[in-house]
Amino acid sequence: MAAKQSVEEIKLKSYGLRGEVVETIVSGASHFEEAEFQLLKFHGSYQQDNRDLRRERRQQKLDKAWSMMVRSKMPGGRMTAGQYLMHDGMIDRIGNGTMRLTTRQGIQLHGILMGDMKEVIATICKSGLTTYGACGDVVRNTMAPAAPVDTVAYRDAHALANEISDLTLPKSSGYADIWLDGEKLEPVNKEELEIEEDEIYGTDYLPRKFKIGIAIPPSNDVDVYSHDVGLVPQLSADGSEVEGYTFLVGGGFGMHHGKVETRPVLAKPLAYVPRANVIDVLKTIIQVQKEYGNRKNRRQARLKYVIESFGLPWFHNAIKERYDGPLEAPKEVSFDSVSDQLGWHEQGDAEGRLFRGVYVAQGRIHDTDKIRVRTAFREIAEKFDLPMIVTPNTNLILHDIKPEQKDEIETLLKEHGFADESAFTDMRKVAHACVSMPTCGLALAEAERVLDGLLDSVDEILRDLGLEDDQLLIRMTGCPNGCARPYNADIAFVGRAPRKYAMYVGGSSSGDRLAGLYQKIIEFDDIPAKIRLLMKDFVDHRADEDERFTEYWERTQSTGEAPGPDHFHVELAERAKRVKGGSI
Repeated sequence: MAAKQSVEEIKLKSYGLRGEVVETIVSGASHFEEAEFQLLKFHGSYQQDNRDLRRERRQQKLDKAWSMMVRSKMPGGRMTAGQYLMHDGMIDRIGNGTMRLTTRQGIQLHGILMGDMKEVIATICKSGLTTYGACGDVVRNTMAPAAPVDTVAYRDAHALANEISDLTLPKSSGYADIWLDGEKLEPVNKEELEIEEDEIYGTDYLPRKFKIGIAIPPSNDVDVYSHDVGLVPQLSADGSEVEGYTFLVGGGFGMHHGKVETRPVLAKPLAYVPRANVIDVLKTIIQVQKEYGNRKNRRQARLKYVIESFGLPWFHNAIKERYDGPLEAPKEVSFDSVSDQLGWHEQGDAEGRLFRGVYVAQGRIHDTDKIRVRTAFREIAEKFDLPMIVTPNTNLILHDIKPEQKDEIETLLKEHGFADESAFTDMRKVAHACVSMPTCGLALAEAERVLDGLLDSVDEILRDLGLEDDQLLIRMTGCPNGCARPYNADIAFVGRAPRKYAMYVGGSSSGDRLAGLYQKIIEFDDIPAKIRLLMKDFVDHRADEDERFTEYWERTQSTGEAPGPDHFHVELAERAKRVKGGSI
């Protein structure tokens, strides 16, 4: 048996990300082997199976129910009505009848069969979007503030998101050769191919994924501290132009339970850079990560570990050695919420147009007996031809709405079962979960499918205690990789095993502080009672009615130095005991 290839070996031997993808599809195989599984991530696709069917199929001596997830990439979450309808039109005929808005402002289609991938990817690309680089060891979809407000800062943020996306799109022609040539899939002689060396990625690409987000204070909807690079604009004194951006570097939330060498990290202020130099500095940061990111241990490969290992001053010097331009002291930045602007708002443009932020539970676009999300959005797209924006909280914004269209759109939403978001608790408006079961192969516990029911219980608790209008950020993931960004939430639940979670407490509804491990294992059924105890203590001991839970927690807890490894792998009670005993 041949030795298992590392991901680095797979990339280097991939012939420009081609591998044996075509050969596998035309062979009639049921699924892709490891090398192609890894390469397909660069093409925007993950191989999955329906885990609900695993036991039954195993008993019947059948192979797993294999399928593919395909992820569309759209800078800042922006798409036209036509691009939305393109996704909607495929999911019955090719997918599983639903689509998922993602926390990185993209769209995922699940249940795609191997033989349908070419049609799906080609259709997405024909619409003007792409799947290329939506996954893989490259710069992922660039995030930007969701609200379509017509201001200098918002316009520039979205222009910059597009610049970054264009810069960091992989240049290998392998993607187009496989999916976009218009011909049927046929193997080629790879030895005769001329493989391009990508200016940004070379032939070995990055050591791991690389995430970039742009946030405009006071809104931190993109969770700017969770990114490898976060960008925050600075306006001129008269507000007429964006003069530059403050760079935050080294964020990232993925970790592994019990592995103290892995942990979440918030991005740190690096420098302020004039607008004209932003792309050059960004290219330099990517270059340093490419050179120094750990290619021997993927658990240690993200930029956060480079900076944690060598230090921020070293990283600053590494940038200056490669970039001959201004690097000023970072500007002070401050945020007050990670929430979306739900409901009706003015865009502030000359035409007086409006936008409508629509709550989508866990980003899942489908019809149920209670709410016909998919039908409503399809009818709005067909009738009004409105552009749309996927938010980082997996909601959807309809924009460029003429005032005379407002009543008709609102009536249509209500007819299809949408509730008035103003009646929601503040907690429900921002809570979200990752996809998890049944399609994610890494999931250890449920997330999306159980969070709504849990939120119903938490809503009841908050209303009982008079906290329905208080900011409280709750997130849930099926595993510690952190796709729903749990580690900076006020309260988070991270899957450990079926119906068992690690409970984290003490982040921030502004996204600027990390939570810590509160309880290593909590049963799902015990979660509401635990939240009630926390909220009751908050009500009894808050300094005043304006103190947020995050502020109360920071004021009252003594958990030892943070954020070191203990913060995420040792329970709060044990950390507090060590502090009392003087061992920390």
